[in-house]
Amino acid sequence: MATIRKRGSSWQAQVRRQGSSPISKSFTTKADALLWARETERSIDRAELPVTIKDLQRITVADLLARYEAEVTTKKRGADRERYKLRVIRSHPLTSLSLAKLTAVAVSRYRDDRLKVVQGATVRRELAILQHCFEVARKEWGTPLPTNPVHGITLPEPSRAREQRLEAEAGQKLHAAIGSVHAWYLRPLMELAIETGMRRGELLSLQWRHVSLGKRTAHLPITKNGHARTVALTPKAIEILKALPQTDARVLPVSGNAVRLAWERLRKRAGLPGLRFHDLRHEAVSRFFEAGLSIPEVALMSGHRDTRMLMRYTHLRPEALAEQLAKVAQEEVIAN
Repeated sequence: MATIRKRGSSWQAQVRRQGSSPISKSFTTKADALLWARETERSIDRAELPVTIKDLQRITVADLLARYEAEVTTKKRGADRERYKLRVIRSHPLTSLSLAKLTAVAVSRYRDDRLKVVQGATVRRELAILQHCFEVARKEWGTPLPTNPVHGITLPEPSRAREQRLEAEAGQKLHAAIGSVHAWYLRPLMELAIETGMRRGELLSLQWRHVSLGKRTAHLPITKNGHARTVALTPKAIEILKALPQTDARVLPVSGNAVRLAWERLRKRAGLPGLRFHDLRHEAVSRFFEAGLSIPEVALMSGHRDTRMLMRYTHLRPEALAEQLAKVAQEEVIAN
């Protein structure tokens, strides 16, 4: 509740709220003091006002990130990946700052330091976590941050879309290297990724009860974008699935970390350090188009809901297009 006092020739207004330090200010008229007191009380109630510098000095960026991980990250499907990103963020001096010293300049230093180590796309993802953390703190936790400092900086440019496909020679190297590993799941995992266009996480979560060899489909109730989809299975995909033992509820009962480590060893042995497992999804989407599938048909397989993003995954080979054009020309000659 506000207290208004006459102090000499001026009027002093003091506002107190439980859990906050009192604020005082002097005015020449009582009316101005009352107006300021009412506005200040409303601002405190809406958690809009950093009551004193001490309130901001008590909380660090690390404190906010710890609460964010406990209350927000744990509810996300990609919680494990985000926890790793949070550990990276917390290793930077930015997180030791109190909110009183948190500025856009401090966040820009974080951006510049990270750009010396990783690509811009990685830095953008880390900044997105910081931005969301600060927004949640301001709007839902009552943290007296006047603004979100991430809004005050320029984000790194988005990375160019990868255009790498699995060339025939690279595929031969991978298959040759697989022959000497003990990770039995790598070959079917890699081949299914190319045949279905599924993401690694989707393949690892696929359950036998969602596979219908009779209908030649595989249903994915949970996907990255939150929309379930049913994938059509090619004859080769069916052949791969039939060869797998059904000893577990999951088609490929192995952890994502085990696959990551095995893939790293595989591509090192194959001499393909720049090849990512996700590139197999690019390969699959490109092959779907080269096989003659339409955009809606490919989107049904890949799960893309944005045509522009689907095109980022498509890297048609000019020689394949040349072959199609030659076939069309030959058919026209025969028809005439």
